[in-house]
Amino acid sequence: MNPYASHLGDRDPLPVIAATPQHLAAQLDRLGPDGLERPRAPGKWNARQILCHLADVELVFAFRLRQALAEDHHVIQPMDQDKWAAMYHAFGARAALEVFTTVRKWNLALLAALPPAVMSKPVTHPERGPMTFRVLIETMAGHDLNHLKQIEAIA
Repeated sequence: MNPYASHLGDRDPLPVIAATPQHLAAQLDRLGPDGLERPRAPGKWNARQILCHLADVELVFAFRLRQALAEDHHVIQPMDQDKWAAMYHAFGARAALEVFTTVRKWNLALLAALPPAVMSKPVTHPERGPMTFRVLIETMAGHDLNHLKQIEAIA
């Protein structure tokens, strides 16, 4: 099961992922430097850390998408987000947004160039089981929406 599907609902994932960079930029400006360091709850990531996470995950999706296209029955490599987050103190929100936006544009260009038949290509996530290439894209969109809601709650 895709844990992010509930965030996406019945929306088309491509417009959602295309709009995310602009939504993030607006929230970054709205929060300002102090707001970026405010967590939504004790023990939770602050907005800057969420932006860093989104930049990291966009790099992960870039790799996953390309590997899924290059290999038959690709098995996705999971990531430990908490271990990756250990270094987020070293990164600024604006730099994270720039990385996210640039890699997202690259990923969108890839997705726009794909024939429709690719969407049914099978892949496997070791923790979530079999899925299709389309589910990877739906996961990207749901993941975006989940973290946008968190940043909006901070704002």
